[in-house]
Amino acid sequence: MLDIKFIRDNQELVQEAAKKKQLKFKVADLIAVDDNRRKLLVKIEQYRAEQNAFNQKLVRITEPKKREEGIDEMKTLKEALQKDEEKLKEVMKHWQTLMVETPNIPDISVPSGKDDSENKEVRAWGKQPEFSFPVKSHIELMQKLDMVDFDAGAKVAGFRGYFMKNDAAVLSLALWQFVLDYFVNKKKFTPMLAPSLVRRENLVGTGYLPQGEEDLYKTQDGDFLAGTAEVGVMGYFMDTIIPKEKLPIKIIAFSPCFRREAGSHGKDTKGLFRVHEFYKMEQVIIGEASHVESVKYHEELTTNAEEIMQLLKIPYRLVVICAGDLGLGQVKKYDIEAWLPSENKYRETHSISYFHDFQTRRLNIRYKGTDGKIQFAHSLNGTALPTPRPLIALLENNQQADGSIAIPKVLQKYVGKESILQN
Repeated sequence: MLDIKFIRDNQELVQEAAKKKQLKFKVADLIAVDDNRRKLLVKIEQYRAEQNAFNQKLVRITEPKKREEGIDEMKTLKEALQKDEEKLKEVMKHWQTLMVETPNIPDISVPSGKDDSENKEVRAWGKQPEFSFPVKSHIELMQKLDMVDFDAGAKVAGFRGYFMKNDAAVLSLALWQFVLDYFVNKKKFTPMLAPSLVRRENLVGTGYLPQGEEDLYKTQDGDFLAGTAEVGVMGYFMDTIIPKEKLPIKIIAFSPCFRREAGSHGKDTKGLFRVHEFYKMEQVIIGEASHVESVKYHEELTTNAEEIMQLLKIPYRLVVICAGDLGLGQVKKYDIEAWLPSENKYRETHSISYFHDFQTRRLNIRYKGTDGKIQFAHSLNGTALPTPRPLIALLENNQQADGSIAIPKVLQKYVGKESILQN
């Protein structure tokens, strides 16, 4: 959420941001509602001041008739006040709705574009493998090696359900442990297990609601299943004031993730690429209110994710997301796309974003500077590693002519072997 003063002072900039992000948002509508809100607030304060002054005056009136007239006048004033207070409640509802729909401003370095087809490649890493044999998809590989059961998954969980088993289960656990060791021991991030069951205000605060409700699983109690640990971690700091000396806060969080992906019907209906339930290690940083620092941390989170992919020897490319493909609150976003030999193309596995104070303003996350000034912090998040998407790339890029899968060196100590052999 943006500051209303900033919005009023930069109406053209905010409207241009909405246009770039392909959002049907009119700044003029918000300004009109805000004007009404301000007028009502002034009017209500005037009524209250008159009420207080009249109360003091009434105490000194002893003549019965004049006192009665004064009481009648007070009733009229009270009724007018109550009427305007009710008006303000309705105006505030409308105002708050428009405020949470106001888009954040994309960074000047974000390329223009209408959708993901206009995202720009920044760099590519790794040599795409060449095979002397017919390339198998992760579905073929995993079924032959008894690593997955889609039929049982559909029976238990419905469409897009799956069971990871045998070496796939071991490899998934190995990936999580490898990433955890990397971030805790090398990068000094604080580890956290985050809840997936979250309240609405956490999703509104992080910007996933109200626009994306159709992509979320909702409980009978009105709570939701989150699609990323970012939601729970940011909620952890909601309504807190953090001492400046504790910044930046760097967290690596693990959680199950759930996404309905209502707009994905017909896409990736087979295999493990697009599923409703998965697991993810998420990076989260809360830092000072500095654009320079946010840019620095954004590059740091991106480097971390790239290093993980490099250590796993998975070829990938880094793309910068165009304005039309950015979310409501994102200032800038990178995606990492892994090379999938069976599809002969790169597919998205990671996203890394920064928000300035968009999320922290919604969640009331602030910090106290050394000068005693309290202000909203900046927030960033980025995928460290999700499963099963990078697992798909790992299996396909490391398939061998004999049907086996070579295990990346960095994972071998976690799985206790160098390859997965066909029985």
